Amino acid sequence: MTMVKAQDSAGELIAGRYRLLDVALREEGREIWHGEDTAFGRPVVLTRSNVAEHRGEEAREPAADRILRAAEILGPACPGLVAAVLDVVEEPGFVWTVTERPPGVPLTELLLRGPVAPVRATHIGLGVLDVLTAAHGEGILHGELGPSQVWADEQGTVTVTGFGLTAATGATRVTAPSYASPEQARGEGGAPAADLWALGAIMYALVEGRPAVRDRGQTEATLRAVDRLPVRAPRSAGPLAPAILGLLRWDPVERVPEAVVREALTRILRQDLEESTPPEPLPDLLDPAGDLRDGGPAEERPGRTRGGLPVGRPALLGGALAVTVVAVAVFASMGGLPGGDNASASGSTPSQAASSTPSAAPTAAGSPPGRTPTASAKPSSSPSPSPTAGATLPAGFSTYQAAQGFSVALPLGWKPVETQSSDDLAYRVTFGASGDPRTLAITYSTQLGPDPVAVWSDLEPSLRAVSTGYERVGDIQPVTYRGMKGADMEWYSVSRGVRVRTFGRGFLIGGHRGFSLRWTTPANDWDTTANRQALDVFLNSFRPSTK
Repeated sequence: MTMVKAQDSAGELIAGRYRLLDVALREEGREIWHGEDTAFGRPVVLTRSNVAEHRGEEAREPAADRILRAAEILGPACPGLVAAVLDVVEEPGFVWTVTERPPGVPLTELLLRGPVAPVRATHIGLGVLDVLTAAHGEGILHGELGPSQVWADEQGTVTVTGFGLTAATGATRVTAPSYASPEQARGEGGAPAADLWALGAIMYALVEGRPAVRDRGQTEATLRAVDRLPVRAPRSAGPLAPAILGLLRWDPVERVPEAVVREALTRILRQDLEESTPPEPLPDLLDPAGDLRDGGPAEERPGRTRGGLPVGRPALLGGALAVTVVAVAVFASMGGLPGGDNASASGSTPSQAASSTPSAAPTAAGSPPGRTPTASAKPSSSPSPSPTAGATLPAGFSTYQAAQGFSVALPLGWKPVETQSSDDLAYRVTFGASGDPRTLAITYSTQLGPDPVAVWSDLEPSLRAVSTGYERVGDIQPVTYRGMKGADMEWYSVSRGVRVRTFGRGFLIGGHRGFSLRWTTPANDWDTTANRQALDVFLNSFRPSTK
């Protein structure tokens, strides 16, 4: 943190180091400059923001301390999604925040070009939601979110800035009042629901080309309008309209929860992909690149069908069922999860549990969770669950008999959430449950090489190229699985800001044919007893029947 007198003229230095080049934006309570870090010759963005003042015993921690603390927490929680804070320069009543220049442009500049298509607004909204969900999970509110705090580029990268400007409670919003929530307008402080209102207001402005509540020129007048005037339904939002209106409900208790918004936005993008993109070929059985691409899950790519579960963001699903009556009414048309199915199978015992150390290589029998895309030919023909099937199953599991040609024991309540098939009879089926961040994917392939270790090794470069934060755990291990030739591989990656860990076992059944099982769970949950038991059950109970 640096204390200096403010400078606001092009060419002058902030803190004797950061040169102001040109103004990118001036708005109520905020000024954004393009600048240069003269010490390293790199481009930076300097944001001069008014800050709320507190008096006497109610004084909160200094704004600079809040900004730096938020940056320290959110950097690891949202890698690449929150602008890196390089310095904070504080002056009574305002503060300069110096950040790396994010890719793209702030949404304020994008809005000058006119409305954007609902699908692009959905992409941006989902990126912002990812950041808000991670921040709220860390107990951090934004409180000043507006278009100038969100940057986006043509490749879909979304970066959020401005965390830490407001205190956790009791602070009146002092910037971008058109995007303040009604409760903020009344001076009631902030909460996660206020950030969700701002998200809805941003998406409204993107599709309509104007804010839901126009700026009245004076902060107090604008805030009164936010609190008192009804929001007109957007005319150009298309399928995004229900989500926007669900977020822009006057009463914060009635605003739709983050998990419900996520499902709605994900559904819009998935439907757009299904309508506009021809199906892509099913990757080979042991193709790691089938799991994650561009930091997102394979389940969100074209050519796949899902049952409504937003599998793409594994650690951000909790609470999807804890919705208000209003939220259910708003999104009732969005649909739900597919029905379950099951039958019976027998099992064999894995050799030993996975190592508890993160760097350990997987054993021949099992390892921590792994995740994969899925595919199936005729999901609707699967039978229903049979909780009593398999006398040796532990409590909480039942056997599922897949129409595609295999059986496996699953936790109660788990169902297929995505299926895919290809012309060469290959398929994938991914299993999961609402509110559970873990997934199991089972893939059958008909075009495999003779050495499973070599297959994993040859395909690892593609996984590294398309996955964010890819890191293999230990070596690729040859295994014998029920007398069949196989290989285990385990790796870390990052999906939408969440670090996950995947265990994959591939094995041959003859004639270039084989299966793989991939179990994925948030990395922080890797060594839990429940995860270890689930993986052991999967490996013990899986039975292929494909001929």
